[in-house]
Amino acid sequence: MNWDDTPEQAAFREEVRAFVRERFPASYRPDLAGEQSLEPEDVRGYNWAEDRVSDDPERREGARAWAAALAERGWIAPHWPREYGGAGLSAMEEFILQEELMRARVPTVNGIGAFLLGPTLLVHGTDEQKAAHLPGIARGEVTWAQGFSEPGAGSDLASLRTRAVRDGDTYVVDGQKVWTSLGQYADWLFVLVRTDPDAEPRHRGITFLLVEASAPGVTIRPITDLRGAAPYCEIFFEGVRVPVANRVGEENRGWYVAMTALGFERAGIGATIKYEQALYDLVRYLRSDEGRRFARADGSYRREIARRLTEIRVLYNLARYTVSKQEAGEEPGFEASVNQLFSAELHQRLARTGAKAFGRSGSLWSRGDGSPLNATFTHMRRDAIAATFLGGASEIQRNVIATRGLDLPRD
Repeated sequence: MNWDDTPEQAAFREEVRAFVRERFPASYRPDLAGEQSLEPEDVRGYNWAEDRVSDDPERREGARAWAAALAERGWIAPHWPREYGGAGLSAMEEFILQEELMRARVPTVNGIGAFLLGPTLLVHGTDEQKAAHLPGIARGEVTWAQGFSEPGAGSDLASLRTRAVRDGDTYVVDGQKVWTSLGQYADWLFVLVRTDPDAEPRHRGITFLLVEASAPGVTIRPITDLRGAAPYCEIFFEGVRVPVANRVGEENRGWYVAMTALGFERAGIGATIKYEQALYDLVRYLRSDEGRRFARADGSYRREIARRLTEIRVLYNLARYTVSKQEAGEEPGFEASVNQLFSAELHQRLARTGAKAFGRSGSLWSRGDGSPLNATFTHMRRDAIAATFLGGASEIQRNVIATRGLDLPRD
């Protein structure tokens, strides 16, 4: 396939680059001492969801000013219709926009709300739900988190046990979610709950609800990971009353709404650019005066780096192929699972390749203090541990590819 930009796409790419140069707040600088967020679209040194509520006024105002600048163009949710605060861009233009923001190393805004919930509401939401929730996301004023996984129901999501019992015009929700990315910074949650405990197969008794994070009975507790960061949390629901009007789709049919959301989750370009930049930073460092002390006499390491670069280009082409299907009006299918699987395993291979360059020094954890390349790949190795189950375990992705892509039997 020919992935060269058309003249119109090339002009739009230049427009995005000029916009970043002119409108990104100079005071909104990356915090390179902070841990990398685990979300694929996040840029090292930034965590927009956290930055917008930071105790540091300069960081907080920088995050909000950047959101306001993007919102002026409709670029927080660029593929949405203009009536909801989007820009009405094509799928390929949205791809180019996200690619250029990543290449400029500036943060995207409202990731989970803009890239997951919003497109899902456009497909399954009522007119009232779209009007109530989409404009706030598109302005960067309301943030969302995804409440799907539970203890004992992560990859096997259909076994979830959080209950919602109908009581007139409300559902009463009780249960627990876990590994909710950035949930402690969210204003709203989109949550899967069980409304028919006797349904067979199990996924037919699940409903998709929108829940205000500050509702009585909701308790959110950050989870500290092995790096000392808290990129996710656990959420408890105790008698939480949710209006029936906050149900997306039909009762007991929430599984199909969720599959739409997960399809959008696996179709991004963010990870590709992040990996490419990390590899180029590694090569530049090893060629520098400081990095030459880690030079290797044999050519095997050069070949390993070449393999990682080749794999990154493959991942880029997978992402372009996925977005080309969206451009043609199709929802992401098994191809997005191919993208997710390949990206997750590449993340781990790249982390090992980077750390391998530095031998024992590759174990230095503290940034600075003589750690090579600011301990980037030491931290990446820790980040990468979760890659093959974050956003869908590799085993599940292979099942999706086998059954939906290769038409293999389930048994």
